Amino acid sequence: MALKATISKALLNIANMDSHYYAEHNLTLAQHPSETDLRLMVRVLAFILNAEERLEFCKGISQDDEPDLWVKSLGGEIELWIDLGQPDEKRIKKACGRSKKVIIYTYQEGMAAAWWKQIETSLTRFSNLRVVYLDMEGDIELLAKRAMMLQANISDNELTLMDDAQQSIVLRQKSMAELKR
Repeated sequence: MALKATISKALLNIANMDSHYYAEHNLTLAQHPSETDLRLMVRVLAFILNAEERLEFCKGISQDDEPDLWVKSLGGEIELWIDLGQPDEKRIKKACGRSKKVIIYTYQEGMAAAWWKQIETSLTRFSNLRVVYLDMEGDIELLAKRAMMLQANISDNELTLMDDAQQSIVLRQKSMAELKR
């Protein structure tokens, strides 16, 4: 018997003072049986950091041809491809060839640094690729619930995410070069 995805709902209020984006998003998230609460919440963070009207979740973890999130043009071209974790080099090259812009969010410091060290030189030719380490202060897994109400405030490249119980995390985006220091 196949395991089914767990469905979560998230009501996000986003106030991004850096990009002047202020909106409320009502999201439905399907958590794959193999997906941890940490990875689910990193998907939410990636959504918040790139929020716009056409940003949508994809099949991601259960589909090789799709990222975790993307923005497609009205004509069907992929404008933004977002992957999480440490995708393999072949997948990254494929994403860079298919999309105008690719962002990879990595979030496990030790693993991320080792992964980046192995593939960094082969990816420098891609001007449309950005790799970001998410440096989190706080236990983001505590925010993962079946029904979430989250307030996201972004200012000076720092994200503060708070739930209705006033639990919060602070997130800073770092380049992979900063992670190596």
